[in-house]
Amino acid sequence: MVRPVTHVSVAALAFSALVACSSNPTPVDDATPESAGASSRAAPPAPSTSSTAAPVSTPPGVATKQWVDLTEGECIADVPAVDVGEATVTVVDCSTPHRAEVYLLAPVAVDAAITGVADAACAAGVADYAGTRAGLSVTYLIDSKQDRTGAIPLPSTVICLLQSGGGEPLAGSVRR
Repeated sequence: MVRPVTHVSVAALAFSALVACSSNPTPVDDATPESAGASSRAAPPAPSTSSTAAPVSTPPGVATKQWVDLTEGECIADVPAVDVGEATVTVVDCSTPHRAEVYLLAPVAVDAAITGVADAACAAGVADYAGTRAGLSVTYLIDSKQDRTGAIPLPSTVICLLQSGGGEPLAGSVRR
């Protein structure tokens, strides 16, 4: 059975590794049809019922971190769109619905065939992590720490992720 694989550009990954953390982009136009003919004066703020705001809490088992800092066994709410500079992921408890699970971190040398190297590295780790479980697909992210000297023998890390082959969220860890 052929499993779909998402290939990620090393240049895009290098760029995204340099991008600072950011929250979701602000919509360009928040105008609604109702506000189109409204006066240019802003409405007064609604009266407050308390003098202090309640702190926003993160649900248990949920954290935001740089995708380059992912570790084996972590589950993420969504695969980051690194090609557009997304630098963070939401790590969730694997018992809750999630889009992917990190199953392998594979150090690799940088060469012209990085896609083939990443495919091979990720393919080699599936059975050890998930056994013979069917219905999974492999995708990966590549973090490059290459410097100008070339002194780092394995300067890149392939972060291998398992996802549902049908695109639906995973429920529970895929680890055997």
